[in-house]
Amino acid sequence: MSTTARKSPLTDWTVVVPVVALVALVLSWGRDLPGFAVALVALCLAGAVLAAVHHAEVVAHRVGEPFGSLVLAVAVTVIEVALIVTLMADGGDKTASLARDTVFAAVMITCNGIVGLSLLVGALRNRVAVFNPEGSGAALATVATLATLSLVLPTFTTSRPGPEFSTAQLTFAAVASLALYGLFVAVQTVRHRSYFLPVDTEQGPGGGEDHAEPPTARAALISLGLLLIALVAVVGDAKAVSPTIERAVAAAGLPQAVVGVIIALLVLAPETLAAVRAARRDRVQTSLNLAYGSAIASIGLTIPAIALASIWLSGPLLLGLGPIHMVLLTLTVMVSALTIVPGRATLLQGGVHIVLLAAYLFLAVSP
Repeated sequence: MSTTARKSPLTDWTVVVPVVALVALVLSWGRDLPGFAVALVALCLAGAVLAAVHHAEVVAHRVGEPFGSLVLAVAVTVIEVALIVTLMADGGDKTASLARDTVFAAVMITCNGIVGLSLLVGALRNRVAVFNPEGSGAALATVATLATLSLVLPTFTTSRPGPEFSTAQLTFAAVASLALYGLFVAVQTVRHRSYFLPVDTEQGPGGGEDHAEPPTARAALISLGLLLIALVAVVGDAKAVSPTIERAVAAAGLPQAVVGVIIALLVLAPETLAAVRAARRDRVQTSLNLAYGSAIASIGLTIPAIALASIWLSGPLLLGLGPIHMVLLTLTVMVSALTIVPGRATLLQGGVHIVLLAAYLFLAVSP
């Protein structure tokens, strides 16, 4: 991943917007906001998301691939984890399934939405999107294992009634998730780094790297600081507007799970934009790194964080998926495997993934 800006990586708006969004967070924290104030905070939130993408790409350009994809994936997951924990801390029993809904939404959006869009963009540009099946296949296998251990098994365990883990089971799931995430990062960045580098049809793995001059260490450090400010602002501003989202969902008569879908769509906006931009530059492998890396981080970091937070959070923690979602997850894993194994994809594969995402979104609104 690399920044495509011709000017200095620290352009004016990317410095101002995170600070303004942070000020909006301070002014709105703990207050019941009127409609116009919610709109202003939401505008600051959107700007902070875009600024976070920019600064993540500056840092990523400095450290190179696949570290760049890892930076943005972890940054976005930090947003997601913080949002889930803060909303569950304030929501009581009505947020018992929020972690499950948000994590599963993240898996479906990344594995179908981001992957589908990236393949469509790559195939439209070159007729066939090319990537490394070794790296992408390993990432997909990790996603499937994490999703099954954390989201499917709770539906079938019998230690507790309902789709939830016992304390021992939740602890095992948290440790296993964290261990798998750490192992994947080690493989991706050290032992088999070449499997996750962009593919160039003429130069092989690692070819086609952008030749733009990387930012200086000072500029990268400044961007890292502004990235952290933007992430704090995103978390806080999203929490400020979340009561309005929840009231709107309830007023429309929609299922509570829609709140988790909206949160996931919100926090994955930076990943989606970055992945599409990478696909437009013939770096589909970077797009897949972002998609599957985000799914792995979403489960591998969220489940341990929720397990730790459950020590002081009151009420049940529902993690098990229902039958409809398990069918969608199974279909997603099967289709993804068929997409990844050849190392090449056409418009058809991209379209199939987009249709799967559309089915998930439709069934979330109309189960």
